[in-house]
Amino acid sequence: MASLESSIRSAARATSSAYRRLPIRWRIAGGSAALTLVILCGFAVIVGILTQRRIETNFNRQVELAAQDLASKLAVKPQSDPEGNVRLVQSRGPDIDDYASGENAGIRLLTGAGDLIDATAEAPDFGPPRFRTMEEGGWRVETRAIPIELAPDNLAWVQYSRRISDIQSTIDRVHVFLALGVLGGAALALVAGLATAERAIAPIVELTAAAGRIAHTRDPGTEIPRPASNDEVAQLARTFDEMLSALDDAQSETAAALKRQKEFIADASHELRTPLTAVLANLELLAESLAGEEREAAASALRSARRMRRLVADLLLLARADTGREVTRMPVDVSEVVRDAAGELEPVAGAHPLSVDAPPGMVITGSRDDLHRLVLNLLENGLRHTDPGTAVEATVERRNGDIVLSVEDDGPGIPPELRDKVFERFFRGAGDRSGSSGLGLSIVRAVAESHHGSVRLEEPLDGRGARFVVRLPTH
Repeated sequence: MASLESSIRSAARATSSAYRRLPIRWRIAGGSAALTLVILCGFAVIVGILTQRRIETNFNRQVELAAQDLASKLAVKPQSDPEGNVRLVQSRGPDIDDYASGENAGIRLLTGAGDLIDATAEAPDFGPPRFRTMEEGGWRVETRAIPIELAPDNLAWVQYSRRISDIQSTIDRVHVFLALGVLGGAALALVAGLATAERAIAPIVELTAAAGRIAHTRDPGTEIPRPASNDEVAQLARTFDEMLSALDDAQSETAAALKRQKEFIADASHELRTPLTAVLANLELLAESLAGEEREAAASALRSARRMRRLVADLLLLARADTGREVTRMPVDVSEVVRDAAGELEPVAGAHPLSVDAPPGMVITGSRDDLHRLVLNLLENGLRHTDPGTAVEATVERRNGDIVLSVEDDGPGIPPELRDKVFERFFRGAGDRSGSSGLGLSIVRAVAESHHGSVRLEEPLDGRGARFVVRLPTH
């Protein structure tokens, strides 16, 4: 019993869950059709019962009237046969076979003692005459008295009957018609419910489409369609519009704050360059004029100041890219920039073989200083994150009208889970002990995009380590 109840509850939960997953238009139409079906079923039951009773009443009345009509026309009389036996025979009235054939009836004429006088072929034996209505063997039987000529004090009997199954087919047809009417009405209610639901939720569909456009364009200023009616959907549209207006204001305020912040970082980085240059010059002079531990302290401060100048320069470049500030652009040979950057790093490359394949003539319009920083960061990245003795190679070529710069190494490569993060600002790997700021590759991306290009971490060739590819358009 407990398992049966559990099964019932599980089935009910599954049905409810499946119903909730249906689209709302189908739920509205399905609810309308189900309600119509219930109403029509109730109506069909009532009509079916009343119709069946009416058919049965009419049938019974027809049998009764036919029996009375036949009894009023019939009479029997005594008659002697050649052997001298006296028996009753029909003396007047219609031929019972002809009378019965029109209604597919059965007729029997009986004496008062129940002896058979005459009968149609299909009439079964209903037993002795009984002056009442009865149902016998699927027949509706009405018994009436008829006179006996020459013996007015005695009576004979006529049994008029019809099969009850004659009306059952009619009742069955009524039931079929009612069932078809119920199903047809429910189907029409479903179709009408779907059409009504489509029209009812059309404003919601428009709101959904507008929300999809806003999600795609990320523009909260997109116009929201407002229904002409003043109903719940119109109220939802107004509320949605007010929310978007508030989000637009908040986005504008946030964008303005971010712009001020980026401009502040750019201005502050620019202003810091002058005092840092002075500090570096003084520290260089101080380191040359001192000796011993004091000289080492001045040299350490000088290294920290140089690192700070590099970080300030990185922040200035990123802030300038964020704010969209234009820099002076001129024709630049990318190959020359790569060779200059490689020459600058060659003294500090140590045991790293550093090779360059950069034919001249790879000219684009851009900022030489920014491109130099891009190449320098890519080469330093290969030197910093690989073991001594690992080769780093830079290649410049023209491909499909673009200048393509490739920097690859023979190191361990970059794990797949980190490949989408290496261009993020201040990102450093878990095992990175190089002391870098984590801005190198983000600067590479910023410079490439400011030149309308791109940078990607591609699959290395011939099983090598990391491979960075920068594409720069020539126009």
